[in-house]
Amino acid sequence: MRLFQKDVSTHGILQNLNPPSWRDHHFGLPQARWDRLKGRNFWITGAGTGYGRCIALALAAAGSRVFISGRRIEKLRETLAEGSSLGIDVSNCIPVPVDIRSEVDLVRAVRTIQQTTPSLYGLVNSGALPQSSETAFPLIGQSVAAWTDLLTTNVTGPWLTSKNALPLLGHEDEFRIIFLSSEAGWASTPGFGPYNVSKSAINTLGASLAAECVTRYPGKDIQINVLVPGEARTEMNQGSTESPYSVVNMVLVLLSHPPGGPNGRFFHRDGRHLPFAYTQAYPQPLLDVG
Repeated sequence: MRLFQKDVSTHGILQNLNPPSWRDHHFGLPQARWDRLKGRNFWITGAGTGYGRCIALALAAAGSRVFISGRRIEKLRETLAEGSSLGIDVSNCIPVPVDIRSEVDLVRAVRTIQQTTPSLYGLVNSGALPQSSETAFPLIGQSVAAWTDLLTTNVTGPWLTSKNALPLLGHEDEFRIIFLSSEAGWASTPGFGPYNVSKSAINTLGASLAAECVTRYPGKDIQINVLVPGEARTEMNQGSTESPYSVVNMVLVLLSHPPGGPNGRFFHRDGRHLPFAYTQAYPQPLLDVG
């Protein structure tokens, strides 16, 4: 896609690191940035599988407290088991089962988090649904129920999660939010119309929330950004040979960024800085690689 062939990028992003060797490589972060994550509180949705699981475990490895959410408690337990197998201390990974489509559920989840901490430093919106296989022409023949389920999960859910998390995030002098998008947010691929719409909407949601929060929380360092995680072996794409840990380095780079970093910007897991609509590619590298 020509849109992504831009010269602006952050060099030194590592996508093929061996998770069991995390003590050696810190998932690609320099020591100072790795240390910035220690003791911070993060909330990760979609943490029972795929990208969300990998992001949550990497943060736990860095010494963060991580609230891991998903609809299925058994999947959250699998996340804890995987962390233990990697030698990560998962005692600070706290399962908070939640259906992000339900504000009642999210209010309850926030109360659960508040029993442990009054504030959050970061939120990663990772939970999402793929395009259903109900029809090859979903914008023409898909049911209203399938459309509603997809858009409610992929767009309304991240909005509701962010909305309910903001009072906790607002307690900090600085906070970070990441929305996981997709190249589908820039695409018009036949057969994937509703999914394309949902990811384009996530792009707009992330940028719009970033702008709104700057006005709502004056004086705070706010970095709300959108990340394209690319393809990897997840529940959505079980045929891929790419590890979902491939997204971790870029996520940690964004979450560990010092004050004055990007807000309302778009990035790819490989380090590329992307434009979207009226927003130009972020003009500065996110890492100093010497």
